Amino acid sequence: MSQDIVLTTGIYNLIKDHLRRKRTTIEEENILLEQLRNAKQVLRRELPEDVVTVNCEVKIKDVETNEEEKYLFVQTNREKAKKGKYSILSPIALATIGNKVGDVINWPFENGEKKIEILSVAPLA
Repeated sequence: MSQDIVLTTGIYNLIKDHLRRKRTTIEEENILLEQLRNAKQVLRRELPEDVVTVNCEVKIKDVETNEEEKYLFVQTNREKAKKGKYSILSPIALATIGNKVGDVINWPFENGEKKIEILSVAPLA
């Protein structure tokens, strides 16, 4: 996972705070700290449309199983997993945030490492 991620300053700070509160595994923390070290911070209006961020729908494919799934990433207080709305600080969001369409990511999920590909990103209406 060598590509640099692109984040708004607000999301950057949110992830830093999440890490300070020790809400991730050691593996996730190490990956996120490395990503944040090299992250490009931009204003919301300068964020490319194909980059995963808050308030967007993301279609992801598990590279090994070819299974595709859609996720709606929302602010933490709007999370409703049963309705497909996941916190921007959920494991799947942290794995993909700041990455763009076409990126393939290796991530240490709770049930084992997975290789996922971002297929599409669309802002929520």
